[in-house]
Amino acid sequence: MIDPKLIRENPDLVRASLTKRGESTDLVDQILAADAGRRSSIAEFESLRAEQKSLGREIPSAQGDERAALLERTKTLAAEVKAAEAASNDAGTRFNELAMRLPNLVLEGVPAGGEDDYVVLEEIGKPRDFSAEGFEPRDHLELGELLGAIDMERGAKVSGARFYFLTGQGALLQLAMFQLAIAQAVEAGFTPMVTPSLVKPEVMGGTGFLGSHTPEVYRLEADDLYLVGTSEVPLAGYHMDEVLDLSKGPKRYAGLSSCYRREAGSYGKDTRGIIRVHQFDKVEMFSYCTLEEAADEHQRLLGWEKELLDKMELTYRVIDTAAGDLGTSAARKFDSEAWIPTQGKYRELTSTSNCLDFQARRLNIRHRDADGRLRHAATLNGTLATTRWIVAILETHQQPDGSVRVPAALQPYLGGREVLEPDAS
Repeated sequence: MIDPKLIRENPDLVRASLTKRGESTDLVDQILAADAGRRSSIAEFESLRAEQKSLGREIPSAQGDERAALLERTKTLAAEVKAAEAASNDAGTRFNELAMRLPNLVLEGVPAGGEDDYVVLEEIGKPRDFSAEGFEPRDHLELGELLGAIDMERGAKVSGARFYFLTGQGALLQLAMFQLAIAQAVEAGFTPMVTPSLVKPEVMGGTGFLGSHTPEVYRLEADDLYLVGTSEVPLAGYHMDEVLDLSKGPKRYAGLSSCYRREAGSYGKDTRGIIRVHQFDKVEMFSYCTLEEAADEHQRLLGWEKELLDKMELTYRVIDTAAGDLGTSAARKFDSEAWIPTQGKYRELTSTSNCLDFQARRLNIRHRDADGRLRHAATLNGTLATTRWIVAILETHQQPDGSVRVPAALQPYLGGREVLEPDAS
C-alpha cells in the first residue's frame, strides 16, 4: 500500500498516478474522508481514555457527594470509551480497506495509457528470414508434436482446455532451460528456492494479487488457500513481519515453482499451443533492497533476463510498459518480448517489476537504515525462464525437416545434444 502520510499530504500526486493508469480518482477522495474520520475517532477515543485515567486518580481521594458523582461519571464514561473504541476500530478498518484498493504510484517516466501504449527501449537481433531460406516455418505446436515434445490432446483429456503434457524432449528442454537459469542465478548471488504453490490470503493479498486480480486466481475455499500464479507471491511472503539486514546489499532469491492462472477474460485468445495456459513452470527472481537502491536493482534484474535470452539466441525487444498495464503492485515494469515467426510479432517472455515499498508495507517487511531507523524495504521481481520460452526456442531454431537446433548454452544441460530430432515412433 502507499504511505498514508503521502496520500494525506500530496493527494494530487496520487490522483495523477491513477489518471496515468486510466483509473478513476474517486478512490482518493474516499480515502481522504476515511482518514479524516479515522483520525477524528482516534482523537475522541484518546480524549475519553485520558478522562477515564484522570478519574481513576481522583476517586481515591474524593469523598461524599464528589466521590458519588465521580463514580457515576465513571460508569457512563466506561460505556462511552467502549463505544469510541469500537468506532475507532471501524474507522481504521474502513480506511485500510480503501487504502488496500489503491494501486502503486507510477514512477516518473512511465508511459501513460494502456496495453498498446508501451515504449520500445531496444531491439536485439533480427527476425529470421524463412522465405530466404526457402521454407515455411511451422508453429510451436506442430513442431512440438513432431518432436514428441508437447501433447495438448491428452492434456485436455486429463485436465481440460489450456492444459498440456511436456513429453520426452519437451520435458528435457524445459528442465535444461531451468537448470541453466538457476545456474546463472546462483552465479549472480541468488539463493535458489523451491517454493510452496499454496499461500494464505494475507500473503496473496499482500503482494497485490487480489482485488481487481481475484478473477485470475485459483482459490481452495475449503482450506482458505490460494494457488500462486508466480513464485513472486511466496517469495514476498517469505520475510513477512520481519526486519531484514540490508546493510550488505540486496537479498536475492530465485524461486522455482509451478504457476496457476485461471486466465479469466482470455476466452478465444491464444487457444492453440502453450502460450496462454492454466498451469506452467517458472524460475522467478525476487529481490529485497532499500528504496534508494531499487531503480538500479531493477536495471540489474533486466540485465540478467537479457543475458539468459541472449543465451537462448533469440530475437527480442525490451519495452517500457504503459501505466495502465502495470498491475496493482508495480511502479514500473520492463517486458522482454521474443519474436515469434509464425505469428509475425513479439510476445512477452520476461517481465521485471519495481514495486518500491508497496508490497513491503502490506506485508510488514522492514530494514534498519544507516541511522538505525526502521524503514520499509523495496521489493522487485523478474522472470528468469518460463515454459512459454519453449515457444520461441522451437520456432526460432527450427529446421526444414522439423528438427530444432539447440542453443549452444543449453547443450550441456541436454547431455550435449545439438539437435532435437522428430519423434520416429
